[in-house]
Amino acid sequence: MHDEPARHLPPVGDHPDERHFPGLRRRGFLAATGAASLGAFALTGCGGGDDTAGGGGGDGTPRRGGRLRAAFAGGGASETLDPHLANLFADAARAKALYDKLADYGADLSARPRLAEKWEPNKTLDRWQITLRRATFHDGRPVTAKDVLHSYRRIADPKKAFRAKASLEPIDLDASRATGDRGIEFVLKRPTAEFPNVLAAFGAYIVPEDATDFDKKPIGSGPFRFVSFAPGRSAVFRRNEDYWDGAPHLDELEFVVANEESARVNALLGGQVEYAHELHPTTARAHEGKGQITIVRLRGSDMQGFAMKTDRPPFDDKRVRQAFFLIADRKELLDGALSGAGVIGNDLYGKGYEYYADGLPQREQDLDRARALLKAAGAEKLKVTLDTSSVAAGFTESASIFRDQAARAGVTIDMKMGSKDSYWSDILDGGTLCSYRSGAMPIEAHISQRLLTDSTTNATKWHHKDFDALYQRAQSTRDKGERAAVYERMQRRLYSEGGFLVWGFADWILGTARNVRGVESKAPANTLDWARFDKVWLA
Repeated sequence: MHDEPARHLPPVGDHPDERHFPGLRRRGFLAATGAASLGAFALTGCGGGDDTAGGGGGDGTPRRGGRLRAAFAGGGASETLDPHLANLFADAARAKALYDKLADYGADLSARPRLAEKWEPNKTLDRWQITLRRATFHDGRPVTAKDVLHSYRRIADPKKAFRAKASLEPIDLDASRATGDRGIEFVLKRPTAEFPNVLAAFGAYIVPEDATDFDKKPIGSGPFRFVSFAPGRSAVFRRNEDYWDGAPHLDELEFVVANEESARVNALLGGQVEYAHELHPTTARAHEGKGQITIVRLRGSDMQGFAMKTDRPPFDDKRVRQAFFLIADRKELLDGALSGAGVIGNDLYGKGYEYYADGLPQREQDLDRARALLKAAGAEKLKVTLDTSSVAAGFTESASIFRDQAARAGVTIDMKMGSKDSYWSDILDGGTLCSYRSGAMPIEAHISQRLLTDSTTNATKWHHKDFDALYQRAQSTRDKGERAAVYERMQRRLYSEGGFLVWGFADWILGTARNVRGVESKAPANTLDWARFDKVWLA
């Protein structure tokens, strides 16, 4: 993520439910909660001609049955199954199992139809007609236009901070209407050329219009039905035989919380789980090709960087931000923090994505120029606190490396270790400089959710009305070349004076048991086929 929660997570000390997982506590498989950021980047898989991971032989024919246990970092006792509050990777994976969106992002980050069977704009691109496919909720009721409009109006509630709110902003929900049980006319506030991206927005799930009790009896239209949920511990779901996209192969799916990477690895090696989300590059190197577990690399899925708060000292002076851009030795950060498993960044999100401004010169370390900028800003002996945490792979390592790089420019960085269970909510509004990362989404979605004045996850506090206006102009521009030019103009400004210091794009690494099949290896984190457990089976 991405960036993380708008909700605040209290500390918790519970262990996973040992009745289901004997030995988890013994192995240090602890639920001292943490968070896995959302939002990143990946275009290619782990090589070879097969797009799905799995070892141990077999003819590749899906086998029905069994329970898959998947270990994720979680969000503590305040975890919820409300899909509109999804912020962590664990939230997104659980929401995907229970719910559907109208569209979702394919591996190339283009919008793919899901509950929406088709979409059609008018000539001026300010009205879009959506036709829903025939799908049912878990209680047997059909998914209707009223459910869709209710879901979007709930997300857009001005009193709430739901993640997808900024993405849905172009829709005039008062004027939008049902044109039948399976038809919706979305009336937009302005022409929007890439409206399907809005339908695919992170967190824009469809819930029944009378949905209320999300944690005790959540009802979605997704591939799995709810069985049980213990916040900060586990969630158990069962196959939905009536799923519109085909019933899952698995009988049951269980999400278990393990915030330490070592705990996820040990549980996988010990046979207590079959899927471990987010492994460190050094772990992958130690086990790749050894035959005990399967390593899946989603290339470049993880944007890594630091976020500077642009609305407060010292980073309210753009010269200080520019100095920090020049302090970073990106190759040293990539090699030291992530064992070189990725590519260097250039202070912009979405390297390799559509509209990425790849014509800008690659920024290099220039300590002399950095010192000169700091002197001009009156910040020659600057001291700043860098918030970081072991909540994500590479965070504490990159923070240490950057601290040493900054010292060579006369800047003193004090590293402050944050709690894994509340890091993402703590750094959203607090502090001045923090470790940051993101998962996959189109560049325009990254802008709408993180860089507009009203964005709910604006970790750099980038508030510029003229920038907001450029985004609306890009949305409304029909010609793709002209639209790309507007996005480039916006990125040039961020490159020059933005608050994100993006030093790298890392591989996203998963581990699976040798008998797990069907794990997509070319799907960036957060996209349709990532954590697609309805397509996974146990050989």
